[in-house]
Amino acid sequence: QVQLVESGGGLVQPGGSLRLSCAASGFTFSTYAMSWYRQAPGKERGMVAVISPGGGNTYYTDSVKGRFTVSRDNAKNTVYLQMNSLRPEDTAVYYCNVAYRGQNYWGQGTQVTVSS
Repeated sequence: QVQLVESGGGLVQPGGSLRLSCAASGFTFSTYAMSWYRQAPGKERGMVAVISPGGGNTYYTDSVKGRFTVSRDNAKNTVYLQMNSLRPEDTAVYYCNVAYRGQNYWGQGTQVTVSS
């Protein structure tokens, strides 16, 4: 079955960096686009970044452009989100996502807190 396991979250000061990882299994990773979403308290879950199956195409929501970078290692079945210049408004639970055979799959999420 499809499994997504995120890691790498934590507490960081404004302006700091974190690298999130999402290890995937249960499907042919290299043939599916992968996405990162986030959900802040009291807000809806929203897309942060998307990467194409081969990694050549990426999409970012406007608020993270120039600060976040999504990448993937198809040999390791892992997708990453490098987050730089973090702001308090980036505080959220970050989720990895894949749309596989018409169904959305999510990881358990990893908490990112940006605070001084």
